[in-house]
Parts: sequence; structure tokens; C-alpha cells
Amino acid sequence: MRWLVGWSSSAAAPSFLDGAQTADDYDLHPVGAQLVWGGPDPLWAVGDWRPDEIRVVGVAPLIRLAVFGVCGAGDEQLRVGLLAARGGAVRHLTAWSGGYTAVAQVGRRTTVLGDLAGARPVFHTAWDGGTAYATAALPLADLVEAELDVPHLAAQLACPDVPEALGDGTPYAGVHRVPPGHALTLREGAKEITGYEPRASLAVAAPSLDTEPAVEGVRDALVESVRARLAAPRHAPEPGFGGLDPGPVPGMGPADRRAARGPAPGIGADLSGGIASGTLALLAAGLPGAPGTPPGLGPGQGERLLAVTFNDLTARADEAELERARTIAANPRLHHVVVAAGESALPYADLESMPLTDEPGPSLVAAARHRRRLTAGGADHLVGVGAREVLDAHPARLADLLLDRRRRSLFRPVTALARAEGSVRTPLTVYRAARRLARTPYPAGIAEGAEALLDDPAGGLGADGAHRGGRGALDASLAALSWCRPGPAARWLTGEALAEVAVRLRGSAGTANGDGTGRPGERRAAAALAQSGADYRVFEQAAEVRFQRLHAPFLDNQVVRACRALPEALRVQPGARAAVLGAVLDGAGIRGLPPGWGATTAAAAAAASAERIGLRRAAPELADLFHRPLLADAGLVEGRVVRKALRAAADGAALPLAGLAELVSAELWLQRLMLRRGSVWTGDAAPRQRAVAGGVPPRLPL
Repeated sequence: MRWLVGWSSSAAAPSFLDGAQTADDYDLHPVGAQLVWGGPDPLWAVGDWRPDEIRVVGVAPLIRLAVFGVCGAGDEQLRVGLLAARGGAVRHLTAWSGGYTAVAQVGRRTTVLGDLAGARPVFHTAWDGGTAYATAALPLADLVEAELDVPHLAAQLACPDVPEALGDGTPYAGVHRVPPGHALTLREGAKEITGYEPRASLAVAAPSLDTEPAVEGVRDALVESVRARLAAPRHAPEPGFGGLDPGPVPGMGPADRRAARGPAPGIGADLSGGIASGTLALLAAGLPGAPGTPPGLGPGQGERLLAVTFNDLTARADEAELERARTIAANPRLHHVVVAAGESALPYADLESMPLTDEPGPSLVAAARHRRRLTAGGADHLVGVGAREVLDAHPARLADLLLDRRRRSLFRPVTALARAEGSVRTPLTVYRAARRLARTPYPAGIAEGAEALLDDPAGGLGADGAHRGGRGALDASLAALSWCRPGPAARWLTGEALAEVAVRLRGSAGTANGDGTGRPGERRAAAALAQSGADYRVFEQAAEVRFQRLHAPFLDNQVVRACRALPEALRVQPGARAAVLGAVLDGAGIRGLPPGWGATTAAAAAAASAERIGLRRAAPELADLFHRPLLADAGLVEGRVVRKALRAAADGAALPLAGLAELVSAELWLQRLMLRRGSVWTGDAAPRQRAVAGGVPPRLPL
């Protein structure tokens, strides 16, 4: 795990700190940190950062810029961006290709920029008369000895994709999150949070590009993001960690031996057969340069990209996707590896090995499953996470089209939905829901969401898990055509927890005062992207493989901006994502896509089948987990209710599996937090305690 931390104090620092060169010069510093710069407003990098992942440029004393991660800009471009930021134009620091965090210091003014997707967040807290910031929340919670914020945890379970319920909070009281697309500016301890993206009006749409220039922009941004990874120095596991295959070992199969070696040197990519991962793999293999391992470090001598396909043998795999992956892997610049997984890689398997992440997230229950796949990848591994959120149209965008009086653009999407549902009433039903959303003011929509949370937290599901009045894709679309809706785990929360979340929602609606910044579809799509970015960050921490870096180009700022420029009328059309990515590959000179490219797949059904099988196999362990759950001690759930739901889901009841995954992940995370020892801070002024779960009786040893 890697993170940054620094602070800004209102008082001038002692004179000896102005020339601080090491961590020992400070009475308080993170354990195992390297000092990026000292002085009264220091910055630290903590964790196993590679040398090329930390770049610092300066144009004058105390006017400097630090970039952490993969950034496609050269040093001269960084200096030009720093000069622009010196005058207040901080957006320039987010316009380069790659995934990175930028920190600019101009005298006593420090600016830390979060990304647009929320995958690289920034946190802050009041401390010692000033403000401390970090790219991880847990170190700041340690610093101020924070307690658990139970209301925020309730909101995270009840409405995970509703920013009005979550606010800027975190699971730790007093530790706050900078919203995506915003910058945190500190001046001698005082903080200011400002957005660096232009904001559109609710009534007037932002000018949009024509289809062809917009698709070309997506192509250029995606190619540059992949090229930034290819241009970075190649890495291999350190000597002594992996090495040669140990050969036959009693009780150790091929997958275990592969895990013992660690990731392969060079660059790899997921190749699931889907269009997102396939696009990245083909781009990485097709761009000029050596996509694979460094010369002399493995087969292929740097000429082939390592492509990893995960084949779940316990659930019904999508044979069409596997066949497409094999066809793509016939590319001579790809070295294909198929990871066959059995029962040991099911969701909910090996939960005891789950690490403590910064926050809870649904991906925690499948951390062992993800690690098995990623261990077979490269030291730098490309994943297609985020493609759906940045390219597909959120159903609420239909309301935006109505606001623009573009009713004709609704014809194809509602017709495709009617064809899938087999109902002639579907177009009228969807049109009415979209019109209602377009005519509902933002404060009224949030207030309605608070009422729905109390009246029907199951979101229209009956006691048997079946939807009342509809089914399938139509229900999902109708539920998304709202300003606010309950999450999948809300149905199992206690009435008190739901009432507290409803109060938060009403409070945000009461202070909105008709806030017109953003149209319904834009706001709902941005919230969905922020949730996806937060989930990806938890996934990255939970499935972390030593000496490996995951790269999600679709979540890069440059790609997100390019995708936002796509016309809404194009986004809502069926197959738009496949058409855009197909045009991206064609523009990059990659042709001959396999048959069925972009076709509807059964990947979601296969994932649900694997999750249900995993639930069935882990039923005894999950029953023990919720025998005396900490979530019940916090007043969020009743243990017997959750145990009953887990048994019913394992037996095949049509319950929302995503909600159960969130509950199990939250309980596991709480237990790991309570069992945690020590602190990340050291020195004479280090806090004596770690972050504790206030409000939850400490039944477990602290």
C-alpha cells in the first residue's frame, strides 16, 4: 500500500525544520516514510514507491511540484504546469496522460489535486492548529485518534451511490474526503476546497462535440494513457522474492507455484474476452515499442504482452467470451495465460486472509479470487475497470435528452429495452419515468429519496426477493431514473439506521436551495463513476500483489474528460460502448476483431452463479461471522436477520447478492480494524493510540 501525507500549520515552523532533510528531523513522522520535501509544510511518501513513480520539479525556492504515479508529461511540461498553477490555474496539473496525484507548493500555499473518478482520493483533517492531508484515510485517523463514524457507515450501506447521503465524510470521525474533481488548497493551516472542472447549468446543456471528433478524442486519450504505461521503465520482482519455478513440490500445484513466484516482469493485461479488457490488451500489444518483459528477463525477449484470462471452473463460464479471448490472443505479440480456478477461488473463500483496507467495499469478499488472477499478470498490469461508467449512458441521461427536447434520441434505447422485456408498454413506462425525473427539482428528488428509504428500503422487492410490478433490465432502468434510491443492502438495515440516513438526506435537500449545478443524468453518472472509483481503490488494496502495479486507463483524467465529451444521443444508443471502442481500435490501426465483438454476454450471470456457490460453501463461516456482529453492536443490523438472508441466498432465493457482499465486507472490515495493533506514526510526538471503533463495544482485544 502506498500513500502520501503532509500537513500545513498555522504557526511558523522552528528554524531547523526549514532545512529538514530526513524524517528524523521531525518529532512526528510516518513509519518507513521518505521525505519528499521538508520545511514547515512537509510532504512524505510512504510505502514501496518505485524511484520513477516520484518526480519533483522546481522553478524557484519553495515553488515546486511533486507527481506520484505514472504521468506522461516530461519535466519541461511539469514546469510549465507548475507556473500555471502558481497563478491559480491548477486544472493544468490534471491534463496529462496517466494515473497520478499532483502536489504543488508555492511558498506556504500547498495544493493537492484529486482525480475525476475518485480512484486517487485526497483526505484531510484538522490537526494541531492546522490541517493534515493524505491519500489514505486510516493514517489521518491514527494521527487524530479518530473514532468510527457510525452514521457514515450506515449511509455507505444504505445509499452507496448517493453523494448527498455520504457527504464528504469517511468511516472515521473528523476525517473528510475531497470530492472528485476538486483540489485541496492549504495556506498556513487554513484549507479551501475548490472544483477545477467547469460546471454546467441544469437548464442549459454544455456544448457537445459532433460524434466523429468526440470519438477521435476518446481514441487519442486512451492511446496516450496506454502509451504512458509502455513508456515507463519496466520492472521485475526483486531478487529473493520470486525467481525460478521451484518445480514439483508436494502439495503445491501450478497455481501455487505461480503465486510463489509473484508477478512476471514487464507489462501484462487482463483478457476476459470483454470489449474493455480486449481493447487495452490490443492497444498495448499494437502500439510501437516492446510491450512485454524486458529483454533477458523472460520468454519473448520484450516482444510479447502477457495476457491473462480467468477461467472459473466451478461456475458456468461464458464460452463465447473465452473463445473471443483465445481469438484475440492469437495475436503474435500476445503471450496468453489461462488461470483455471476451482473452489478455492470462489467469492467468500479464504476470508481470513483479507487485509485491512482503508475503507470497506464489496470487493473484499472476492479478494482471494482477484489475487489468483493478478498473480499471473505482469509487474505492471492493465485492467479494464471503469469502461462501463465512463462510456455507457446512465439511464438518467434520458431525462437530459428530454430537457434538450431531443425525444427522437429516446426511440432506439427504449425500443431495445422493450424488445428485451417483451412488453409493448415498456417505451411509455420509461418515457414517463424520464419525464418525471426531468421535471423534478433536485431538492424535491432528494427528499423523495429520503421517504423511499423509510417506506420501501428494499427498492420494490417483495419478501421473496421478486420485484413487484416488473423484472429485469426494465426495473434497473426505472430505479435509476431518480435523483436518489436505496442501495442493495438497505433492506437489511435497522429502522433506526435508515431513519438517521433519511435525516441526512433531508438535511442536504433543505440546504440545496434549488442547486442547479448539473443536470439529472450528469449528476447521476458522476455519482456512479465516483462509486466505481472508490470501489476500485478498495479492490486495489484488497487484491494487492507484492511488486505489482495495477493500471486502470479508463479512470485516468484525460480519458474521463474525453468520454464526457461524447454526445448524449450517442451514449444512449444500444451498443454504443462497443462501437466507440471498435472505432478506437480501428483508428489505432488494429483491425480484424473476433466475431461477436461487443455482443451481449452472460458475464454477469456467471459472476452471480459463482457468488451464490461461494455463499453456499462459506455458509458455516458466514453464520459464525454474524453470530455476534459488530454491525449489530453499532445498531446497523440484526444478526439473525442477516444470517437468515445469507441462508436464503445460498439456497437460491432471488436476493440482491451485492447487498449481502456489502454487509459481509463491512463486518469483516470492522473486525480487522478492531484487531489492528500499533500505529503508522512514530517519533516523540506520535499519538499513543490507533484509530478505534468508537460507539462499538470493544469485545475484541484492542
